[in-house]
Amino acid sequence: MFDDPVQAGRFSIRTAIYAHPVTYSITHRHLHFAALNPPPNEAARTCETLETLVGTISAGHRRRTQANATVCIGDVLARMSFRAEAAQGRLRCRRSLLLLHHHHHHHQHRQCRSIAKVRLKWVKNRSLDHVIDTETDLKAACLLKDAIKRSSTGFLTAKSVADWQKALGLTVPVLRFLRRYPTLFHEFPHARYAGLPCFKLTDAALLLDSQEKSIHQKYEHDTVERLSKVLMMTKTKTVPLQSLIPLKWDLGLPDNFMKVLIPNHPDHFRFVKASSGDAYLKLVNWPESYAVSALEKRNESNAAGEEYRQFKRGQTALAFPMNFPRGYGAQKKVKAWMEEFQKLPYISPYEDSRHIDPSSDLMEKRVVGVLHEILSLTIHKKTKRNYLRSLREELNLPHKFTRIFTRYPGIFYLSLKCKTTTVALREGYRRGKLVDPHPLVRLREKFYYVMRTGLIYRGKGLGMIPQEEILLDDVEDETEQEESEGEELGANEGCSEETSEMDDEFDDQE
Repeated sequence: MFDDPVQAGRFSIRTAIYAHPVTYSITHRHLHFAALNPPPNEAARTCETLETLVGTISAGHRRRTQANATVCIGDVLARMSFRAEAAQGRLRCRRSLLLLHHHHHHHQHRQCRSIAKVRLKWVKNRSLDHVIDTETDLKAACLLKDAIKRSSTGFLTAKSVADWQKALGLTVPVLRFLRRYPTLFHEFPHARYAGLPCFKLTDAALLLDSQEKSIHQKYEHDTVERLSKVLMMTKTKTVPLQSLIPLKWDLGLPDNFMKVLIPNHPDHFRFVKASSGDAYLKLVNWPESYAVSALEKRNESNAAGEEYRQFKRGQTALAFPMNFPRGYGAQKKVKAWMEEFQKLPYISPYEDSRHIDPSSDLMEKRVVGVLHEILSLTIHKKTKRNYLRSLREELNLPHKFTRIFTRYPGIFYLSLKCKTTTVALREGYRRGKLVDPHPLVRLREKFYYVMRTGLIYRGKGLGMIPQEEILLDDVEDETEQEESEGEELGANEGCSEETSEMDDEFDDQE
């Protein structure tokens, strides 16, 4: 293949390097020296000698014995007439092998190669599934309410909403959904086409809408901070509007945020257009006071303030709150894995991550931190997985970052309810309720109470909801049932050394 034996030797070395990358890390200096500096008048023997060198080193690597690899390198260099270099080669090789042994030991602790094979089986959480199921209908009803408010006529026809089922995330036709909640949507015939159903908002829905506007005005600064934080986590401090609009309800943004909120804060945001013509929202200034993650705030306000002060001095790492399903906590493999993961340095989602090795476990912990922060910014502590996928490039996330959700079930919960995939932050919920609900969430709970009343009592429900009851700060939903936190697992059912098939199953859902 090669006329020049030196070129043939170099080709053999390159082939061995690709086949044995760790071997290359041990001996690349000696191989480079031998390939580029063959002894005088020994070019004919260089190819054979180099092949011997590659073969013996590879064999020594497979046997994983320091002595064999050291002797092999020294003997081959000696046969190539590098007497002086042979002695130095033994010394350098021994140092390299010791460094490799230390690096390999360090690599196992920092990169968790052996621990990374652990796959945790997906466990259904009935209480979180119930929350996701009910809030899917709640979100659809809120979006329909906003659409009616935007309409110039003040109502929507059944024909105009016929194709909205998928966009609203419903499992039933939109017309059936509207008729299911007469306490929110009043049905009447069209003025010109008697057979065409039309829907407008009831007085109760209009009252709830006015309360929502008041909350948006009162907590506008909080909304600006959440939106700014989303932009601060991106590489270019910009987000395409087509990726931001689907997150509008989850982030608690007003329906008309592009017409009111953004123009009212030119010192924070502005609209820009890319060369492709797509519209983006750009962060104008970097507010340093916002660059504190939810995990940092939690530890800063926690009773263990000394631990957070040590973290600020770089002496310790912040630990993510873990809430495993039953059956995981006592397993040794899971404990060892999580302990090593928690010891990794915490990378703030607001720091530049482009210098981190994409294949390292440090980057994986950074990805966990970004997803944790995004879900913490949502007022319901959950969102659809596809919404996060649309921000993958902006947030500098790897291609298969969604597998993080199943790898860390103590932090995230992945649900398949309502024919979609929703990811929730476990620490945000306790016994099926939000731990720290936003005022807008309180209002949406009242909205759902009005919905449920209409579903149970149909048309009679309108007379059962006085305005005074809607204006109350807290409305108890008597139909709510507390579900168990998760199905109980046996002691040996939560952990497997083989790749979990749930990742692929979740990938096929959308």
